[in-house]
Amino acid sequence: MRKRVLVSAPALSQSGYGVHARTVLRSLRTREDLFDVYLENLNWGATSWLWQDDEERRWIDSLLLKTFQYSQAGGHYDISLQVTIPNEWKNKAEINIGCTAGIETTKITGEWAQASYLMDKIIVVSNFSREAFVNTYFDIVDQATGESKRAQAKGPVEVVNYPFVPAEKTELELDLQSDFNFLLVSQWSPRKNFENTIKWFVEEFYDQNVGLVVKASTANNCYSDFLFTKNRILSLLSNPVYKDRKCNIHLLHGSMDRQEFAGLYTHPKIKALINIAHGEGFGLPMIEAAGHGLPIITIGWGGQVDFLYVPEKRKGQKKKRLVAKFAEVNYSMGKVLPEAVWDGVLRADSDWAYADQGNFKMTLRDVKKKYSVYQRRAKDLQKHILENFTEEKKYAEFCSHLEEYIESDESWLQEIQEIVHSYE
Repeated sequence: MRKRVLVSAPALSQSGYGVHARTVLRSLRTREDLFDVYLENLNWGATSWLWQDDEERRWIDSLLLKTFQYSQAGGHYDISLQVTIPNEWKNKAEINIGCTAGIETTKITGEWAQASYLMDKIIVVSNFSREAFVNTYFDIVDQATGESKRAQAKGPVEVVNYPFVPAEKTELELDLQSDFNFLLVSQWSPRKNFENTIKWFVEEFYDQNVGLVVKASTANNCYSDFLFTKNRILSLLSNPVYKDRKCNIHLLHGSMDRQEFAGLYTHPKIKALINIAHGEGFGLPMIEAAGHGLPIITIGWGGQVDFLYVPEKRKGQKKKRLVAKFAEVNYSMGKVLPEAVWDGVLRADSDWAYADQGNFKMTLRDVKKKYSVYQRRAKDLQKHILENFTEEKKYAEFCSHLEEYIESDESWLQEIQEIVHSYE
């Protein structure tokens, strides 16, 4: 008998968690013989909703209607998959699984640890996120004995990376004044280190005809957000010291589908993606850009570590070692910015990374000067991603973590394991 699975997630949101939600749904859809899927859509801040009228959107809408009808009839669920931050996890079914991108710092909050005890299992998107769950400890007092003891989140905590989803590119007509442009794909927030990225770029290429294409928003994709984001960038650039700059800043705003992003990542005038965020649970724009062969400039800390290093065996070596296939920016660790502290989510006493200003500028300069070197690294990384981060493999990995809750013969599990092992 198929298991009734309720997915609670921002499935219609144009956000990182929206991608996460749809990845979970696609995983379950590959095994409709095992899972009868239902969907409870969650709002996700002020983010825009999907607008495409395609087959997947119609399938999602059918799940919402089916769930409404089933719930109205008093139906119950065997498994609950909750794709959201742990603060919102609840006991909704016989088996409850928390799915989260995790955290961008070194420690989870007590609220997250407490929420983990409502779950039978946690699935995160990177080893970096997993480490925050398993390595954060809390000193608590046993109310019965008065003794102090150490506690941590309840496991198990499993890791399933996002897959790289290929797309046919749409040719974009971008009016770029420079032949060599860097790309920044980001929401404007303290965690993304957005302002420093732009300021340090301008300072490095002040007297050169080099461009920075900024695909950004502050909250969503509406016109008022475009004006707000544009004015914030203009305010940054209004500093008198930038008055006679030769470098260019181009703002892209609004909804873009996978085909348009593919066109952006492969545009002949866009040469590398920049990301010096303080922390990433995974780093979706980076794996998307890398999967299309675009060089990546970032730090070697955070969720992106799972896919930016490639195992290689070099001459004279017996074992493979991980080799960085990106332009690596130096960084130091420090406490999170006060304005980024989020009660119940981001702890003031946790750490994240700070990209080194001087080394970042030097790395930008080096990528431009020795571009062919970084192109070769990007091709190596692209090959690694196309072989190891496929939809087939990652969807099978996700389903494999539900194996213990399926009461049936083990032929399906063997099939999934064969898919997973074929890429190892």
